[in-house]
Amino acid sequence: MNAEAPVEPGRIVLLTASHRVAPGLLSWPAWRTLHAADRVLCADAEHPQLPYLREAGVGVEIAAPTAQELVDGCAGGRTAVVLAAGEGDQALTDGLARMAGSGRVQMPDLELLPGSYDLPGARLLDLVQVMDRIRRECPWSSQQTHKGLAKYGIEEAYELVEAIEDGDRDELREELGDVLLQVVFHARIAQEASGEEGDEPFSIDDVAGTIVDKLVHRHPHVFGDARAETPEDVKEHWLRTKAIEKQRDSVTDGVPLGQPGLALAAKLASRVRTAGLDVELPTEEDGDRAVGYELLAMAVRAEAEGHDPEAALRAAARAYRDAIRAAEATARD
Repeated sequence: MNAEAPVEPGRIVLLTASHRVAPGLLSWPAWRTLHAADRVLCADAEHPQLPYLREAGVGVEIAAPTAQELVDGCAGGRTAVVLAAGEGDQALTDGLARMAGSGRVQMPDLELLPGSYDLPGARLLDLVQVMDRIRRECPWSSQQTHKGLAKYGIEEAYELVEAIEDGDRDELREELGDVLLQVVFHARIAQEASGEEGDEPFSIDDVAGTIVDKLVHRHPHVFGDARAETPEDVKEHWLRTKAIEKQRDSVTDGVPLGQPGLALAAKLASRVRTAGLDVELPTEEDGDRAVGYELLAMAVRAEAEGHDPEAALRAAARAYRDAIRAAEATARD
């Protein structure tokens, strides 16, 4: 008597797709597997991929089989594709893992097939969605305004600088996120502008589009036919293009007066030097302003020598702080 031929265990494919990519945009291996499968199952009747699969002629069963039921259904060499839900199918994958680990079950071939991948920057879409929900549902965030948030933008910028100076990579990543949050938060608030008082609404896409256009326009040596061999050439391109765009009446236009004093002095000195102007520094013999004029002269000299006076003073202040702590420790001992 002939022995029965062993039953082919078949194949189970767990098909995943990034929710950050438009539904229907699946890879060729994913579409090929879907069309060739004996069964395509999905537990979520509202899964965003379903209309596109049906339009492509792929029949989908709305079902949530157990691991055992899925394995039994693949007997005889059948292929079952499970379209994973957005949060995954933890119970199913755990069940399959337990069966495979038991060693008592002839398991089908198990395959994880990504149908689409996140593009670089895809998590920014998550941030936009989270910010949108927070703006709608959080009692504090829903009441914030551009003016009310202004101080946080300054604080986060300084914390970012501190992380850079400390050389702490983990802290740098976190502080960059905090600065990015300010951008997304302000853009979300701007979406709600009524336009009644001249404040036209704009979104994070408008913000991104504006900076993209600016970067492309100011880098003709990258996106156009211009040539730039050195950093100085690049700076010349940037300043020339910026001057044409802004059409400013003074080299001081666009310099924020609210920035720290040394940084402000260095920025003004840089504008004067770049414009080739001969401007005598103000002086005073005595009084509080005399000290300010001395600091101004030092900042101008530092900028001319290629130093950042604000960063230099911060570094000196940090060294002073370390000296203070050392003195305190000695006093305690």
